[in-house]
Amino acid sequence: MLSLSAKIQDAFNEPACENNRSKDAEARKKGCSKPPTPGAAAGGCAFDGAKVVLQPITDVAHLVHAPLACEGNSWDNRGTASSGPMLWRTSFTTDLTELDVVMGHSERKLFKAIREINEAYAPPAIFVYATCVTALIGDDIEAVCKRAAEKFGLPVVPIDAPGFVGSKNLGNKLAGEALLDHVIGTVEPDDAGPRDINILGEFNLSGEFWLVRPLLDKLGIRVRACIPGDARYLDIATAHRARAAMMVCSTALINLARKMEERWDIPFFEGSFYGVTDTSEALRQIVELVVKKGAEPELISRTEALIAAEEAKAWRRLEAYRPRLQGKRVLLNTGGVKSWSIVHALTELGMEIVGTSIKKSTVDDRERIKQILKNENHMYETMTPRELYSSLAEQNADIMLSGGRTQFIALKAKMPWLDINQERHHAYAGYEGMVELARQIDLAIHNPIWEQVREPAPWEEPLAGQERSGEESASILNLSGKTARHVGEC
Repeated sequence: MLSLSAKIQDAFNEPACENNRSKDAEARKKGCSKPPTPGAAAGGCAFDGAKVVLQPITDVAHLVHAPLACEGNSWDNRGTASSGPMLWRTSFTTDLTELDVVMGHSERKLFKAIREINEAYAPPAIFVYATCVTALIGDDIEAVCKRAAEKFGLPVVPIDAPGFVGSKNLGNKLAGEALLDHVIGTVEPDDAGPRDINILGEFNLSGEFWLVRPLLDKLGIRVRACIPGDARYLDIATAHRARAAMMVCSTALINLARKMEERWDIPFFEGSFYGVTDTSEALRQIVELVVKKGAEPELISRTEALIAAEEAKAWRRLEAYRPRLQGKRVLLNTGGVKSWSIVHALTELGMEIVGTSIKKSTVDDRERIKQILKNENHMYETMTPRELYSSLAEQNADIMLSGGRTQFIALKAKMPWLDINQERHHAYAGYEGMVELARQIDLAIHNPIWEQVREPAPWEEPLAGQERSGEESASILNLSGKTARHVGEC
């Protein structure tokens, strides 16, 4: 089994990236993303990234081997949803103290915690997460997990992704490596079929994959494993018997998709369930792959019939929103797969993209954006809050779509804002999700509150029948400016 340093090196040498293949051997090792400088793991550490990928496995006990703060800061960090088991919502930690570290009790405390979880909850598996503290003091969690698995007769999986080794994205990939090393392929299913597929990099945010699964059910296509959204341990353990796979977020789990193709001959493609056209294209590509792997050819005609019916229904419902959204200008501040998939969905509504961030996007993601926008000036790597604030006015945007951390920039600019990241409360995937996205954008843009908040404040208007002198106006404007700067600094 590879050491942690070897896994990190391997994560940045990703041959599944089309652009990476054309590089020389030395440049290829750098991969599509760069390792961070020490202390600069902005946006989350490797431990956080591993937890993001694995915690949505709903029937597993997730045990964080660390002082209490590590689990407190990472628990419930995504708006994923479960259709069954809720054990993943229970927080487990060894809660190490200074005394445990100094006296060398930490490994014994970990073994005891595994035993207590097994006795109290009897989960199908326990995932144990290394963290900065336990990695720095040299705890051998792999040895402890191996001994516990033998003692208690259940899988105990070590997740060796301490925070200091790199960024959240690296943690995503190390989590995928842990699944390959310890979970996938450990159980043989007795019901494998020619229409079994895996969905990789789908997190079921706000339950949005539940809007897509019924479409696959109508075609008789079974999702053997959705990794990680609403997953079960046994589903993932048997995922190696799927016939094809769809990659939703290559930034997170491209290494998992590639290695499953190499080991078990599971072909994959990267697609999106955001927007009418992309959802239809994803269904076509899924069916094309499973037919090539042995499913009946008539599945293609059934898929086209389903697409025609669903598209007609979706466009009919979207007609109510298209006139109200046509030509509206959007600033999109997100990243990864959403940097191009949401862009495509918005252009279908007739909206104009005045800017989209590409901070967490791969080279392939950026190429897709270029094809959609036809203007590289609308792509930006990153913006400071001040630059985002200025861009909203300079680009004459009508709405900003982003995550919760930047919502107050839009609100300060008296601009409609809609949450498009993982904290959102609405599902936007599939045909139903596209209608919901249009509805939420329409509600945000045409909310009457914006007319009210953009009105001049009472102290900015002259009294009836009076005109202020230039000196008085300057004084009031200066006071208003000071107030605005003071609010901004807060």
